[in-house]
Parts: sequence; structure tokens; C-alpha cells
Amino acid sequence: MILFRQFFDDASSTLTYLLADPVTGDAIIIDSVKAHLGAYLSFLQEQELQLDWVLETHIHADHITGSAGLCELTGARSAMGRAGAAGCADRLLGDGDTIVFGNQVIRVIPTPGHTPGCVTYQWRDRIFTGDALLIGGCGRTDFQGGDAGQLYDSVTERLFTLPDETLVYPGHDYRGARVSCIAQEKLGNPRFSGHNRQSFIEQMAALQLPRPEMMDEALPANLNCGRSRSLDVHGA
Repeated sequence: MILFRQFFDDASSTLTYLLADPVTGDAIIIDSVKAHLGAYLSFLQEQELQLDWVLETHIHADHITGSAGLCELTGARSAMGRAGAAGCADRLLGDGDTIVFGNQVIRVIPTPGHTPGCVTYQWRDRIFTGDALLIGGCGRTDFQGGDAGQLYDSVTERLFTLPDETLVYPGHDYRGARVSCIAQEKLGNPRFSGHNRQSFIEQMAALQLPRPEMMDEALPANLNCGRSRSLDVHGA
């Protein structure tokens, strides 16, 4: 048994995850959103949990992370992928590194492509994929050092080789979905199903997606772990 909670940010369609060891009360948060600091802190207090780690799957362009606020208010440490990461993190993570909270262990799988520093976190039967692999989609590769070929390799060689029953928890969903599995994504994800590496690259180049609305505000803040001119638990 483990305490597991999924939070959703309507503004950016971001999915945030809280895991806690029920025996020790040690917890981690993956891909927090600054605007929801109050909700995270209330949940931690209600469940009598101690936040150990605030993890990022990558540097986000569509929302401001709550990392700095959570670390300052709880004493937690921050961590993110080493490649292309922000120097503000307490720990930079590489392939096969682990994060320990209580009696639980999370393994780090680098999955670059959406950005150079993207990582996936694996815990037991599930993975937290950030923007590398979405439910029926994947992250864009047209800015922040994105590389479509690298993303194809990350997903097909690192994630699709995991057991079919592995649960997939993405960093975003725009259609109301909350969880998938590797078998489902290999079979039915239109970004990958029926594509080879070259056709995937061509597909991604043709997307012509709009620029994220918060990009100019979010990127500088997230390169500083979400710190801005003032710290407000409500994200103002």
C-alpha cells in the first residue's frame, strides 16, 4: 500500500502527483504547480506527511512550478534531470539514479526529446512520464532544445520496452484522461503507432502548434525553480 494522490491544474492541464510511504509518512511531489501550493500543503498536513522531495520531469513552459515554495515551507529538497537542468535544484539526476522516500524507491529514466533534460520517474508498476509520453500523444519538440528523433528513441527504446501492464501517468492531459498503460500506448497512440523514426520526425515538424501563453513568464521562473519577486503560497 502507498498513499497516492493526483492533482489537476485546469489552466495548464497539468497533472501533479503526490506519493507517500504510509508507514513513515515520507512523501514526494512530481511536477507541482505554484498556484496550488495551498492545496498541496493542506493535503500534507491533513495526512500528517513530511515532504522529502519535489521532483520535476523537465523545465516547464506552460506553468510555474511550486518547487521553491514547497522546499522553503517544508524543508524538502528539489531534483530534476541533469541534462539542460536548472542549477537551482538540490540534486541533478542521471540514468539509473534513485530517489528514496521512506521505504520507497523511485528510479530515474532519462527521456529527452521534448526538452534535453526530460526524465521519467518509475515507481513499482507505474511511470510518471512528464511530457515525453502523453495519453494518446507526446510532448512537442519545436522549442526549448526539443529533438523529435531523440523523443522517438526515448519513448520506443526506454518506455515501450517496459512491461505492457506498466501504468502511464503523464504530465498533462487535455481530454479528461488520467492514466494509461504501455500496451495501450504502443497499440493506439497515433503519434507512434504505424510510424518509424523518420515519419515520426516529419509528423512532429508538421504540427505547427501555438506558442504556450505563459512561456515568457514560466521559463525564467522555472529556471530558478519557480522563484519570482515574491513567494506566495497561493501562487500570486
